[in-house]
Amino acid sequence: MALIIRSVLHLLVISLISFVVLQQESDAEEVLMLQKPRLINCKFDKIYQLGDSFADTGNCIRERICGAHTVCGRFPYGMNFFQNATGRCSNGMLMIDFIALESGLPLLNPIKDQNANFRHGANFAVAGATALPSEILENMKMVNPSTNSSLSVQLDWMSSHFETTCYTDCPEKLNKSLFLVGEIGGNECTHGLLEGKTIEESRRMVPEVVEAIIHGVRRVITLGATRIVVPGNFPSGCFPIILTKFMTDNSSAYDEHHCLKDFNNLVIFFNDHLRQAIQELKKEYPNITLIYGDYYNAYIWLLQNAVSLGFDKNSLQKACCGIGGGDYNFDIHNIKNCGAPGVSVCVDPSAYISWDGIHLTQEAYSWLAKWLIGNMLPQLNCQA
Repeated sequence: MALIIRSVLHLLVISLISFVVLQQESDAEEVLMLQKPRLINCKFDKIYQLGDSFADTGNCIRERICGAHTVCGRFPYGMNFFQNATGRCSNGMLMIDFIALESGLPLLNPIKDQNANFRHGANFAVAGATALPSEILENMKMVNPSTNSSLSVQLDWMSSHFETTCYTDCPEKLNKSLFLVGEIGGNECTHGLLEGKTIEESRRMVPEVVEAIIHGVRRVITLGATRIVVPGNFPSGCFPIILTKFMTDNSSAYDEHHCLKDFNNLVIFFNDHLRQAIQELKKEYPNITLIYGDYYNAYIWLLQNAVSLGFDKNSLQKACCGIGGGDYNFDIHNIKNCGAPGVSVCVDPSAYISWDGIHLTQEAYSWLAKWLIGNMLPQLNCQA
């Protein structure tokens, strides 16, 4: 009898080991698939980016007034990007940089760089930008401390740019271009929450914010765009700034990833509205390729697979560059944030998802870009 039990246990152990090995091989295969550069098959000749600090490659620091985001123009920002702060709010490259490289194109220059080359597209994104114009935010008793260069302002820049570069034949010259309208709209919610608005008040803003984004997509279409990605928002309830500001002893407020559920539910509410609006717009423009960029699930995927991708399991929600210690290493009082004298940087930024508590590291952006490219490719219908 004892021999039979030992044999059964032996078989169970072998089965368990086999399952683990197969699971690891499956995970590794998924990672390898994500690493394959395939966006080059789309043969884009230009990329145009609108948005906020998740995509700004240097416009904000070239504006005369750019609030707290001016720190993105000084070290240690850019420390892993030829050790040069370019205005990217990260230690290195952003998702749009990786998307450009995977398309076989140079990195996009910020439109405010008057000496730059825009032959392969341009970046109009501005750190801190909102989808709603500043005057509408003021009517809502909100102040954007960073910039007045909202989505409509960026679209005006784009329109002026095309007037000087293609004018009468824009549709012909832009038919091989990729347009990214966002991520944008998240700053309305974040500013509102940090300024004391409730989650319910933020929810009531969502239809108007989404309407502004869709209006922006319409304008891009009239300018000649035919392939457009409209990203949703990241799960802000997983970010150090929100986790620190709204920290609670109520364990039921957190999900299985230790993200704040109420704040992520607000983002889900926003993203669902945006996705539905994109679906409606597709009916109106059946010949235009309109794709929802699923930033939310890309980030959740990153959290779920972070350790196997090389991130430190003890620092998944901790800022690499910051001060304050604790679980998140973020100074919610904005007195000594990344870039301020005396604020330290972690030894290995590539082991962290969060760079400064608000923005992400180059390593995180790299994996998010891979996930997004894999998600978007089937919808772009590019030839292999």
